[in-house]
Amino acid sequence: MANIFAKKPLAVLLGEANASGEGALKRTLGAASLVALGVGAIIGAGLFVRTAAAAAQASGPGVTLAFIVAAIGCAFAGLCYAEFAAMIPIAGSAYTYAYTTMGEFVAWVIGWALIMEYALGAATVSIAWSEYLNKLLEALHMAPISYELSHSPFESATIDGVLHTGTINLPALFIIVILSLLLIKGTQESATLNSFLVVLKVAVVLVFIAVGWKFINPANHTPYLIPENAEPVKDAAGKIVREYTQWNKHGMGGILGGAAIVFFAFIGFDAVSTAAQEAKNPKRDMPIGILGSLAVCTVLYILFGHVLTGVANWREFADPAKGGEASVAYAIKEHMPGFEWLSTAVTGAILFGFTSVILVMLMGQSRVFFSMAKDGLMPKAFSELHPKFHTPYKSNLMLMVFVGAFAAFVPGALAGDLTSFGTLLAFVLVSIGVWIMRRTNPEQPRPFRSPLSTASFPLVPFLGAIICLAMIAALDGTTLKLALGWMLIGFVVYFIYGRINSKLQQGIVVVPTELEEQAFIEPDHKNA
Repeated sequence: MANIFAKKPLAVLLGEANASGEGALKRTLGAASLVALGVGAIIGAGLFVRTAAAAAQASGPGVTLAFIVAAIGCAFAGLCYAEFAAMIPIAGSAYTYAYTTMGEFVAWVIGWALIMEYALGAATVSIAWSEYLNKLLEALHMAPISYELSHSPFESATIDGVLHTGTINLPALFIIVILSLLLIKGTQESATLNSFLVVLKVAVVLVFIAVGWKFINPANHTPYLIPENAEPVKDAAGKIVREYTQWNKHGMGGILGGAAIVFFAFIGFDAVSTAAQEAKNPKRDMPIGILGSLAVCTVLYILFGHVLTGVANWREFADPAKGGEASVAYAIKEHMPGFEWLSTAVTGAILFGFTSVILVMLMGQSRVFFSMAKDGLMPKAFSELHPKFHTPYKSNLMLMVFVGAFAAFVPGALAGDLTSFGTLLAFVLVSIGVWIMRRTNPEQPRPFRSPLSTASFPLVPFLGAIICLAMIAALDGTTLKLALGWMLIGFVVYFIYGRINSKLQQGIVVVPTELEEQAFIEPDHKNA
């Protein structure tokens, strides 16, 4: 039997990172574009939807503390990502790092988990995009897209006494197709659109914080944590819709439970690492892109959560009729008189936010598939580049078909918690991988080094792994069962396809010469 834990030689990765020409991705992204890429993925559904959800389900006004816990876990993992991305600037992110530190099988597990983060995430967010498009059309007093053409065949609803059944979610399919074609056209063009969307939605977030601060009611922040004996929340019919008896639904446990919920909001910065092979100066730009986007968004999240739970009481968000996906718009309409226009602006910002999140997720998934296909673990088509644009166009096209089909014909009931699981698992293994690399390749040049981390005392990697494992444990049981089922399917796929076609298992691995490795270690970026 082949050695499923065989490691890909570091020299091979360095050679691939230094490759140029027909089979290589174009280096077009600078530090500012990478920060915008991270902010583009981070500020979206997580900020506008998950903030109220975490407050209502587990943290109350202490959702700001939940953001801090999630950010600390992300910061430790982000430092590890930054060290890897600067040292091995190649597409594939956590999958690539695991391949050279923990072996092929672990790398496959990561690659398969990242599908939950990127492909499933893109489809789920596109369905939410469709819902918010109709909200924006209604806010602008325009006719919304019919229920039949904006919902899957498995969804139905009674509107004005008439039963409507969905046929196809055309808006969700539309945004997947448009953004996939844009990604095929070029990474720089996609980054330009993303930067534009980031400016718009960040501006709206800042306006909400500035205006909403004047409407904060201090009573809404007392008590700051959900008490253990908190009354359950009931809907208008008297049915209990939310209880707080579990350990992770109140008090300090609720902070951890809330952190697991809002963690979905931080998944953007690791997407930056998937673009490492397209960075102009990865040694300098990757740490800036990863840590810079994380820092910017953490500050915005804490301020946003403080204002939102101060404007409206956290219990209001537990009632689907009052909060739900439109929680921010609800808070503005009910508690910020005279600023109804801001509700429309927020709806537009959410739409922009969803757009950039989908864009970055589709880009991240195609780059992970690109790396896996280069290694033989995925079909070769995923690694073929467009002759003119130098983008993995076949990967983008196939993702457009499969993600588009999911968005068009599957209900949007899949929770973002599945996406969080895939991300957290990747963070845990990247953190462990940094420590392993410090022990196995101590002499390898590291343009960026995570602090307080040595081969014998890996404090940052250890804390990153522990905090992320704790947040995995705080996810609900249904999410963990679904994630386990998905991973078991991945094991089957690996053993019937990946292991058999692996270039490493077949011995088809070309180790670059010492000269090629040195060319990577000291690259010339003058003409980049």
